Amino acid sequence: ALLPFIITMVVMYTLFFIAADYGLDQLANTQVQIQQSQTSMNPDGTTHTETLNEFFSGSSVMTFLLKYSVTSWIVTFLIYTVGGFLVMYISVIIALFVMGFLTPWVVKIIQSRHYRHIPIEGFGGISEIIWHFSKTFLITFFLFLVLVPFYFIPMLNIVAINIPTYYLFHRLLNFDVGSTICSKTHYLQIMSQRGNAIRFKTLVMYLLTLLPFVALFSIIYFVVYLAHVYFYELTMLYGNANVENTATPKALDH
Repeated sequence: ALLPFIITMVVMYTLFFIAADYGLDQLANTQVQIQQSQTSMNPDGTTHTETLNEFFSGSSVMTFLLKYSVTSWIVTFLIYTVGGFLVMYISVIIALFVMGFLTPWVVKIIQSRHYRHIPIEGFGGISEIIWHFSKTFLITFFLFLVLVPFYFIPMLNIVAINIPTYYLFHRLLNFDVGSTICSKTHYLQIMSQRGNAIRFKTLVMYLLTLLPFVALFSIIYFVVYLAHVYFYELTMLYGNANVENTATPKALDH
């Protein structure tokens, strides 16, 4: 449980300083020109327009943005919302990636203790895993773009911003555990018959990850629980297959 947390914290800590250093460099090299026009009336009745150009650079850009309530609200919203979203997004992805290396070991322990009658088959080569991950990230990115208009609607934005994240969480976690335990045939069969029930379970897990730091400690317990779910579903499949095999000769006799 500590291993995903430690590795994720190290990676996030490193990414923070890299992003902060890059952001400060970009801010120092940023220059913004603000043009203002002021029109005044001359004594002879004519108008005179004076154009003022102000240049802001470096930290003065942020000072200017925070000077007005509208721009200050927009900047604050972007920093806290987008920043917090990215931190959670990246931390969950890293924790799932780290846990992916531990899943076969965890699954083997569970199988040896509780499901010795169920063989671990597994499926998916490197090419299939890369394709699954690539497709998942592309669909997640597409969902993120499609739902952008809803991010600025109060209350609705809470649901909209979590849809792409949950999709990514479910796809990575479910494929990681399912492909480690099942054959491809059994995996597709379980998802076709019990897919909605598994999605509900991963949804509950995802809601728990919304609590601060829970995802970093609980990923391994999610894998353990989901492994039990798949072993149970395989037990039911093998049991039904045995019943059908023993019933077939009797049906033929009749």
